[in-house]
Amino acid sequence: MMGYVWMLIIGLIAGALARLIMPGRDPMGIVMTIILGIVGSFLGGLIGMALWRHDANGFQPAGLLLSVVGAIIVLWIYRMIKSRSTV
Repeated sequence: MMGYVWMLIIGLIAGALARLIMPGRDPMGIVMTIILGIVGSFLGGLIGMALWRHDANGFQPAGLLLSVVGAIIVLWIYRMIKSRSTV
């Protein structure tokens, strides 16, 4: 349970880092960035749990890295969907 709480907290940071890593013109505000970060954090956490079969309780640097990777993936998917809907 505590692992999911950490994914939420780290998701706030991961969303901001993903936007810094993938700069561009996104018409989204801070709330959408946080939501994408949280979704990406859960995605990264689930990928980590599936790969290493380890349910981590607490903060781990590898979890932050996977959260940022997950947030980048979610941000990329978001941009792909938005670009298709505007065309």
